Amino acid sequence: MTTPQGVLGFLGALLTLAGSMFLFLGALGVLRMPDIYNRMQAGTKSTTLGNILTLGGLGLLMPGWLPKIVLVILFVLITNPISSHALARSAHRSGMRLADGSVVDALAADEASQGIEPASNRELDAREIERQALETSA
Repeated sequence: MTTPQGVLGFLGALLTLAGSMFLFLGALGVLRMPDIYNRMQAGTKSTTLGNILTLGGLGLLMPGWLPKIVLVILFVLITNPISSHALARSAHRSGMRLADGSVVDALAADEASQGIEPASNRELDAREIERQALETSA
């Protein structure tokens, strides 16, 4: 007959292993995806789930740590999507291009409907940025 502690240990090990696999697949996705937006999506979604599973497994292995681990899981659930969203918007606003295979740029269409200038028109080359910096400092 198995003890409850043995079952919790086994489940904790399984969850930790599953979380590690998601973290590995997220790293692989970051390496293999064609543009920054796909890399960010692969990295954020899989690392969020990987962190939750890994931390959940550790919580089952170390029940005394569970309250703190739940707080860390909540922090990851809140901050990962928000930071990914902010980075993607920043990349889009700075003119980072989508991969050639991308079909729809919904953010560009939304910005156009609101009268916001497309990112390609906002791009400045290094000489223009330097010239503007010199004008403002003089």
